[in-house]
This record gives sequence, structure tokens and C-alpha cells, in this order.
Amino acid sequence: MEHAETTLHEFPEAERLSRIGAEPVWKMLSPCRADPRSVAGSWFVTTGRSNPKHAAFDMLRTKLLLALQQKNWKTVAITSPTPGCGKTFVALNLAFSLANQKDCRTVLVDLDLKRPQIAKTLGIEAPSTIEKYLKGESEIGDVFQRYSDNLAIGASKQAVPFSAELLQNRGAVKQLQEMQQKMNPDVVLFDMPPMLSNDDVVGFLPNVDCVILIAASEQSTLAEVDICEQELSERTNVLGVVLNKCRFAPEKYGY
Repeated sequence: MEHAETTLHEFPEAERLSRIGAEPVWKMLSPCRADPRSVAGSWFVTTGRSNPKHAAFDMLRTKLLLALQQKNWKTVAITSPTPGCGKTFVALNLAFSLANQKDCRTVLVDLDLKRPQIAKTLGIEAPSTIEKYLKGESEIGDVFQRYSDNLAIGASKQAVPFSAELLQNRGAVKQLQEMQQKMNPDVVLFDMPPMLSNDDVVGFLPNVDCVILIAASEQSTLAEVDICEQELSERTNVLGVVLNKCRFAPEKYGY
């Protein structure tokens, strides 16, 4: 008889108990006090429903959730071939869109350690840094903040010079696994560095279930996308390529 692998998601009662156990951790997180001017700006189209461009991210959210549920996946890396493709823009708007799904808990983590952008973009301050957390020098509540009841954000403004070594360190991986166990989110989004800039992404890929590649219209070349897709597919599951900064039919696609 073949061995039948079972998972937590196959037992609704176990999942419910895990969610209850995570409640104190979520409640202890300090509120994420984002700059209202930043959130109200053109960067964020999914924090409200007034901008029609939010529909594109809602569609991406729904497709993502379906894929994760079907495969029993949870962790998603978001990267791009080169800088300036808008991966942080996509990661933030996708996170806010997921937050609109009230029965879905999401954690967004800025792992673009050489050039962290999430804290700067939101205009927030964290008492600690992602680097200290990955090194085990701080706790979840020191670096993760709760934007809403079902969205937590881990961000910092401090660049890490030897980021690839840190991301591949077993202690750092253990810290992120512990975060998932204690917070029990439905989705974890990792905003990663551009693939062709350094080896951070390649070294971290074994720790994620899947990846989304962000390409920029009139910037990313087919050769760059092909190289990234091939390398990604050799190490993890590629959910797809999102075309950002497209000037054509913006009302339809939103990016």
C-alpha cells in the first residue's frame, strides 16, 4: 500500500486550533502606522475600492489563492529580473488585496535586504530590523507590525551588506519557519531582490513553495525573462510572470 501523505489542511479542526493558538501573537503586534499620504498616493490601488485598477490585483489574488489551496502551498517569493520592475509595488498591492479577503491572513516580509523598500514606501518605522530578527536577536513583535486584523508586515530600512549569506543561514531559515508556526498565516509573501543583481533569490528559493516573476514593459527583455524563468523553474514552482508598467489598456490591466 502506498503511503498517503497527510497535511494540516486536511483536518479542519486542527487548522482551527492552530488559528486560535496564533491569536495572541497577532494581538501583540503593534499597529502599522503607515503615512496616510503614502497610502493615499498612486502607489496603492488596493487599499480601497475607488481606483478601478484594483481589479487587476484582485484577479491576481484570486488566482494565487486558488493555486495555493490546490497545492497546499503557503509561501510565495516575488522577484524580478532587474531593479525598477515594480516588484515591491506588486507585492504591496497584492498584500492589501489579500487583506480585503477577511478570512485570509497574510504576512508580507521584505527580504530585499540590500535595498529594502517596503518601510520607506509605507512611511513606517520598526523598533527592530529584519536582519536582527533573522539572526535571532529580536522577537516577532519587535519587527512585525499589524496593518489590519489579517495583514502583518515585516520591514526595515536598514540595508544588509552580506544578505545572501544571511538568507542561506540555517538560523535565519529557522526564524522564518518559527514565524509561520506562531502566526499561522494563510499566505506569506516574500518581497525578494531582483534575480540578476545578486544570488540572494537563488539561495533562498528552496525555502518557498512558489514564485511570481515581475517583468517591466519596455524594460525587461525576453532574454532576461527566459533566463529567470528557467533558473526559477529548476529550483521551485513558477506561478507565472506579471507584466508591470504596461502603458496599453491601463484601465483593463492596472499595471
